[in-house]
Amino acid sequence: MSLYFDAVNILTEPSSGGSFKSRIYSARNLRATPPQIYALIIEASKWDRVLAEVIEHADILSLERKLNPLLALLLVHDHLISKKGIAAPATHPLRQAVERHKVRLKAEFTKARVRRGCATVEQLKTALLREKREADGGSNFIYPRWVRINNIRSTFEDQLSTTFSSYKRVDTIAELAPDDDDRNSRKLLYMDPNIPDLVAVPFGADFTSSPAYKNGEIILQDKASCFPAYLLLGDRGPQDAWEGDLVDGCAAPGNKTTHMASLLAKQQKGRNSKKQIFSMDASKVRSKTLQKMVSLAGADPTVTVLQGQDFLALDPMDDQFENVSGLLLDPSCSGSGIVGRDDVPQLTLPAAKASQPSKSRGKKRKRRADDEDEAEKQQPKAATTGVSDASPSDENDIPAGAVDNERLTKLSNLQARIVEHAMKFSNATHVTYSTCSIHLIENEAVVARLLASEVAQQRGWRLLRRDEQPEGLQKWKHRGVRCDRDAETGMESEESAVVASLSDEDLEACLRCWSGDAEGLGGFFVAGFVRDPQRNTIEEAEPLHEVDEDNSEDGWEGFSE
Repeated sequence: MSLYFDAVNILTEPSSGGSFKSRIYSARNLRATPPQIYALIIEASKWDRVLAEVIEHADILSLERKLNPLLALLLVHDHLISKKGIAAPATHPLRQAVERHKVRLKAEFTKARVRRGCATVEQLKTALLREKREADGGSNFIYPRWVRINNIRSTFEDQLSTTFSSYKRVDTIAELAPDDDDRNSRKLLYMDPNIPDLVAVPFGADFTSSPAYKNGEIILQDKASCFPAYLLLGDRGPQDAWEGDLVDGCAAPGNKTTHMASLLAKQQKGRNSKKQIFSMDASKVRSKTLQKMVSLAGADPTVTVLQGQDFLALDPMDDQFENVSGLLLDPSCSGSGIVGRDDVPQLTLPAAKASQPSKSRGKKRKRRADDEDEAEKQQPKAATTGVSDASPSDENDIPAGAVDNERLTKLSNLQARIVEHAMKFSNATHVTYSTCSIHLIENEAVVARLLASEVAQQRGWRLLRRDEQPEGLQKWKHRGVRCDRDAETGMESEESAVVASLSDEDLEACLRCWSGDAEGLGGFFVAGFVRDPQRNTIEEAEPLHEVDEDNSEDGWEGFSE
């Protein structure tokens, strides 16, 4: 029963920032596992409209004083929808509070299905998705489930003939939208034209129980998150495979690190390679997730995880990094580009009768560690959430909160400092910089500052032009901008002045993604820097610019992907 109490606490406690999933995975004092809680909430949110009707018409809230609207919705979901039923002993009072009305609940559920003209439960689910789209204003934005094939453990062809053998190919993202007339709409496959070995399926598709997912043959990774590694390593083959070692300086939870390892494996085509990827995160907790992801992907022979290592504390002249030629950096950012799919679901709850007495809490009793049932009869205290942990599928999950000018300035200063540090590695020739932000100050303005920096001027760093980018990314049409689309920052004129130093060719070198368009992505930015290795080197690792300690991100505890 703790599963349902934990879910209620997660949904009702104040937001501490970050994506919804990361908040669950980083919550403290949970008794149920984060995946169970997340799955329950997400699945219940798909059925909430009909469940609210069922509960209201069955009138169980006025009959069962132990239940409140949210708890009732979660319990009734598992009673009616989940194959395993309510996750509690048959004798538990709350399970009995639902199941003693099972005949009435089932009857009302059937009535709700018939009212919508649905012959099956699957048709009802499709109808509910349509209702939600209409309630959201009929938005045509489609956010699919992106799946990357891991070349270390499998091949694109193998996955097409196994995992996706029953899927029907489609030519556009729009075709992945739920179709009321297509009962097999969840078995659609879109092959991405920009990123190799990447496909998209309808958002509701679940691979977590598939052998390919469990064996690390496929990895759930957003398309935009695949841009940095592909921009860095490109379409190289055995004849022109990447030379030198690599660094992922802001690595957890590990999707970009494992993508680099996958691209290297494809270039080498099974040949023994001594190239290394140094992957790190300043948080020891997130580093454990990073190591887990690397091991699952079969990348241990290639990736060295430096647990709890702050990238800015690395010495670029250390002999360990002498052969590093490429660095991938995806530092902490405002997260303004993260789409609403990970926001807290806004559940439609059943209405309690106005005459219903307030729920009596009774006298609180001191908990005993071995008295779990008695503790669960009372509502537990809200779990305390943090932001230092990450789940294996998070992307750029950092404290979001209210974005103001001061915080954006601190973030951009930190971002520029990180990339300048990367430019000092003695044999570095390629650096990619990315954010999941839409703000000019964190993107084009940082690029302009970096090009004008002393280290870039001394060592000959410039942007990787569009015609030099991998073929798939050359075709990407969304490029850098001169004006911030988000006027709420109030910084448009100031940052536009900084960006004015960028040429049209520079802006063409920057890649943008925008949430809410036909591409099915969230907001994202990436730029690649290259240099002539014959240019001057920096002999000292000290910062070339004075850095105001007050401009570092408050409470910053490392990087997250």
